[in-house]
Amino acid sequence: MPKTASPTPDDNKKNKYSVPAVEKALDVLEHLSDRAVPLTQSQIARALGRQPGEIFRMLTCLESRGYLRRDPVNGGYSLTLKLFELSRAHSPHDKLLQTAQPLMRELADTIGESCHLCVLHRGQVMVLAQEQSPQPFRLSVEAGSLHSPVLTTSGRVLLAHLPAAERDTLLNQRADFVSMPSAGRRQFLAQLEVIRDRGYEYADGEKFVGGLDLGVPVGTPHSQTQAALTVATLKRRDGPDLLEALPRLTRCAQDIAHQAGLLMHETAGELSA
Repeated sequence: MPKTASPTPDDNKKNKYSVPAVEKALDVLEHLSDRAVPLTQSQIARALGRQPGEIFRMLTCLESRGYLRRDPVNGGYSLTLKLFELSRAHSPHDKLLQTAQPLMRELADTIGESCHLCVLHRGQVMVLAQEQSPQPFRLSVEAGSLHSPVLTTSGRVLLAHLPAAERDTLLNQRADFVSMPSAGRRQFLAQLEVIRDRGYEYADGEKFVGGLDLGVPVGTPHSQTQAALTVATLKRRDGPDLLEALPRLTRCAQDIAHQAGLLMHETAGELSA
């Protein structure tokens, strides 16, 4: 007769304090966050192993409280920014945001391109803030949106400046990295070393044809908070040569880091040396 594992103390505690309605709501929110596309009631129920009727009232409640938005045409549910707004009310990144936004606004006005500020959050790249280009045609990245650290300029900048052990742990949990052939993984890690050494990452057409991205780190590997500042634009017949903006982008990132206190640790280390 096969043996079954005995419940651990953590399992018993989890079961003892389980609140099914809360867990059901969190399952819905987490699944919609993972998928990042609108899903119908039936699709959500199927993914969570439940009947559509089981989650109807939950979806209605989450929609009425402003956590979900329902498309009136196809009935698909998607997350609103309410969770992001709640997190920002007591965000550890408050000082960074308050410092960065006026400097980012000045940068966008000066170079005529949109820019956004990102951090790593639970293994993904989260956009903290964006300042749009003053141009009529421009790229826009939604604040609060989550993206792959492997497949984005900002993500690679952040990965390149992580301690090696922390970086490897994160990458080994990413399907888009683990699924690469071994030669591809080695090439990717070598690319991160290049980014770290030269201090920026540049991508042409990574997400779509005509898209250009240029990203630099905000802070140092020793900073308590690390971020990436990235300029995103559309390629036009007359340019732009985005690398021409690199000095201004780097200066803006340095100003943000200095004014937000992200360089204090490094400065203290230099003084004690």
